[in-house]
Amino acid sequence: MDYASVIASPVGTITILADDEFVHVITFAEKDITGLSENELTVKVANQLNDYFKGDLKDFDFPIKQKGTEFQQEVWQNLLTIPFGETTSYAKFSAHNPLAIRAIAAANGKNNIAIVVPCHRVIGSNGKLVGYAGGLWRKQWLLQHEREIAQKGQTELKF
Repeated sequence: MDYASVIASPVGTITILADDEFVHVITFAEKDITGLSENELTVKVANQLNDYFKGDLKDFDFPIKQKGTEFQQEVWQNLLTIPFGETTSYAKFSAHNPLAIRAIAAANGKNNIAIVVPCHRVIGSNGKLVGYAGGLWRKQWLLQHEREIAQKGQTELKF
């Protein structure tokens, strides 16, 4: 990663790491970005994230690429299909391969592109919020934010 941008958000500081072509990391975790400057791509991502937090943007349109196994890549691609303002359970998300539910959950947890690859939209089968590397309070905030913007969806599954 050659470039970085940092933004303040309602859910804390967010660091964006990219090269000339792709965004590789969007994280709440502290990162040492000493010596890194912004580029056109990290500024675009920062602007889109700010628009997301203002409620003006639902879909991101910048190139992403994170390191991972073929299986992880498949899981992350599947996360991108969960509609804005909606949630799905881990069981439903892994219905195509129910024996891999733990591996799918683990891959979900290794997602390095927070918010944009919406791992926060996957909740427990019982409707409870579970497992989010950024903290459950952030997951709750993001789901509530999206639900209010979309005026649909829910943060817990109702049976």
